[in-house]
Amino acid sequence: MDLHHDRNAAAADVDAQGTGDRGAFRWAIIVTVAVVVLRWFKKKDGKFFAYYLMHDYAYSARWNGANPPALEERMAVFGDIIATALTDDVDEVLVVGHSSGAHLGVSILADLIRAGRVPAGGPALGFLSLGQVVPMVSFLPDAHRLRADLHFLSTQESLAWVDVTAPGDGCAFALCDPVAVSGVAPDNKRWPLVISAAFTQSLSPERWQELRWRFFRLHFQYLCAFDRPKDYDYFQITAGPRTLGDRFAGRPPSKSRIDVTASKYTHMAA
Repeated sequence: MDLHHDRNAAAADVDAQGTGDRGAFRWAIIVTVAVVVLRWFKKKDGKFFAYYLMHDYAYSARWNGANPPALEERMAVFGDIIATALTDDVDEVLVVGHSSGAHLGVSILADLIRAGRVPAGGPALGFLSLGQVVPMVSFLPDAHRLRADLHFLSTQESLAWVDVTAPGDGCAFALCDPVAVSGVAPDNKRWPLVISAAFTQSLSPERWQELRWRFFRLHFQYLCAFDRPKDYDYFQITAGPRTLGDRFAGRPPSKSRIDVTASKYTHMAA
């Protein structure tokens, strides 16, 4: 009997068991810390809104960017409301889509135009997308409908589309042209006009210092008053006497806009 060999084998078994135990212990610590951190963030979600944003993305990711039937039904209701408004005796029908509402607005308006529900002699049609997160959906593999709608809407003469974001908004794809970065920009692309809300200029230094670390609050600043408004001001646009197209006619896009393809999924629905 080789006692030396047996002792070495036994020692190796003990070392392997010890290594396994230490590895399991480390993983237990990591999981415990992760659970504690996630529970802390959930408890503080009224300030950070991390769970809110994860749920928002998870809804789209669950369907790989496709629209579930319940969402399509809701979008059809919105489309009917807009179509009815376009028959009223008004100067303009302005559709505003904020955050996730921006990519919904793209598809709703594309459907209306394709269906001939935007009368040629009716009110001007404006689309104002604010703090958009279009790539959150359009970059997903099955977002064929959204990519096709982006491609289509970007060429239309029957509306004016202005896209407003700001680098200070950490919850948006700031200054990303949603059509171009999604890889579906046609040669005859007209829209959107991509401009910056310029928070650091449109807000006084005091107000900016007050808001700059309140990321979720800044995500809604597009809908709020600025104390030093420049060419973007929600209330002047929505309550003023000029249509969206007239207000921004001749306005060049922001020089720092991003207009290169960034998605590996560019296939569009037929």
